[in-house]
Amino acid sequence: MASSLVRSCSRAARATVTASVRFMSNVPENTVYGGPKPQNPNGRVTLTQLRQKHRKGEPITVVTAYDYPSAVHIDTAGIDVCLVGDSASMVVHGHDTTLPISLEEMLVHCRSVARGAKRPLLVGDLPFGTYESSSNQAVDTAVRVLKEGGMDAIKLEGGSPSRITAAKSIVEAGIAVMGHVGLTPQAISVLGGFRPQGRNIASAVKVVETAMALQEAGCFSIVLECVPPQVAAAATSALHIPTIGIGAGPFCSGQVLVYHDLLGMMQHPHHAKVTPKFCKQYAQVGEVINKALLEYKEEVSKHVFPGPSHSPYKISSSDLDGFLSELQKMGLDKAASAAAASAEKMASSDSPSSK
Repeated sequence: MASSLVRSCSRAARATVTASVRFMSNVPENTVYGGPKPQNPNGRVTLTQLRQKHRKGEPITVVTAYDYPSAVHIDTAGIDVCLVGDSASMVVHGHDTTLPISLEEMLVHCRSVARGAKRPLLVGDLPFGTYESSSNQAVDTAVRVLKEGGMDAIKLEGGSPSRITAAKSIVEAGIAVMGHVGLTPQAISVLGGFRPQGRNIASAVKVVETAMALQEAGCFSIVLECVPPQVAAAATSALHIPTIGIGAGPFCSGQVLVYHDLLGMMQHPHHAKVTPKFCKQYAQVGEVINKALLEYKEEVSKHVFPGPSHSPYKISSSDLDGFLSELQKMGLDKAASAAAASAEKMASSDSPSSK
């Protein structure tokens, strides 16, 4: 009996300490460790679910996003995969290529997306310079993208022997990897710019061979970027893992577009500073944004905004009188007059005759 009482008291004490720690902590109660979110049939999309869609011939939807608001929209739309791409270097940071973005910057984007997208599988790009030196460097970077970025998997570009080795090492470390062949933006130094691939025999064969090598390394999916549809169809047929096309025609296992591109939000710096030829704009959000900003500028310039309906915080007449009196005592007669005049103007704006 006594020992039972001691155990009960001990549990109560531990509960009190735990509650106190939680109360004092800025860490959410359900946070166990930084890493992939729990995967279950009713929650986040899993690799198993993607494989099932692939086997059934159901197209996989992927959207590239970089922040919390876009992640929430992607989540609400039921998109399968959200890719946090190093294209943030261009779309968000305004660079002409993907090369300048750092791992630290990518981790900020990853964390923002992870907070907003609860359902899609989350894939984070490994930025240029963070995985090429050695397998150890590649694994270390991939671990950070999962633990610090909250991603479920990583994506890396290219199919050179060193990158295939890096992909294999990351997979062996227990991290899911998405490959990327065709136009690989990180390789523009070698490619001579943003140039489509697979448009001659040697290049087309190389696309297929590279995709197969990445599959052999353990990748769960391959992005095919800017290759002819026939080449994408061949690669898709040769692989037993899903292909995700971007500018690669309709014969891939799924498609990916950049959030800003498909919404018509802005002109992507990609491909000679115009929206990519392969991108379909499903909206012209950029026009709506420009119209709203112009209206805002005009209303502020004409003293239309903010009006009474957007000036909701009130001060009672008695408190206003006291405030004016205090200002006068402080020798701030001009400030008191301004406050009194503003009160009269707000009162006249609120009156029925002014509406």
